[in-house]
Amino acid sequence: MIPKPARLRGMDVRLEPWSESALDLLRRINTPQMRRHVGGPEPEEQLLARHRRYLAMPATGRGCMFAVLLGDDMVGSIAYHQRDWQGQQIYETGWNVLPPYQGRGIASAAGTALITIVREAARHPDGPHSLHAFPSIENAPSNALCHRLGFTLLGPCNFEYPPGSGSLMRSNDWRIDLANSGRTTVTPQRDRLRLRHRP
Repeated sequence: MIPKPARLRGMDVRLEPWSESALDLLRRINTPQMRRHVGGPEPEEQLLARHRRYLAMPATGRGCMFAVLLGDDMVGSIAYHQRDWQGQQIYETGWNVLPPYQGRGIASAAGTALITIVREAARHPDGPHSLHAFPSIENAPSNALCHRLGFTLLGPCNFEYPPGSGSLMRSNDWRIDLANSGRTTVTPQRDRLRLRHRP
């Protein structure tokens, strides 16, 4: 089942399930600047395979990739999917916001909307009950966003990315307990936490 698009008050930010029209967005994300923390840009063949995986995600029942829209413009992406982590099933999330739209609260709005969607998915008794994010320890903005969204920092870890590649990146493990049904509180931008851990 594809979750309904989410919309937040005060900002015209919407999440829409990935579609064929989002391929151009994926190409705009596939730049050295946007992918510097995750191994750099991918060749077109790998990019198209990624696009197909995103389109197929809802049918698996294990997650969904969304385009982040500001008004009618696709300005980023955000996802959740089920995976095994340290012997347990969890939901993992990750996001991108295009450079011209960064610093405007769009990632916070999209993250808050996504957490609401994942809390709904987590009501299934056999499903995961925690949401994790694994930003690179060098990615200060993404780590600060996790803090603002109410994630708890569990500490640094070695995280395989891309999955199945055998390549490890030094990441921070951030977690939200989905059993806690309280609303996510977003810390104001001025309280941004600057995190940088050394391995």
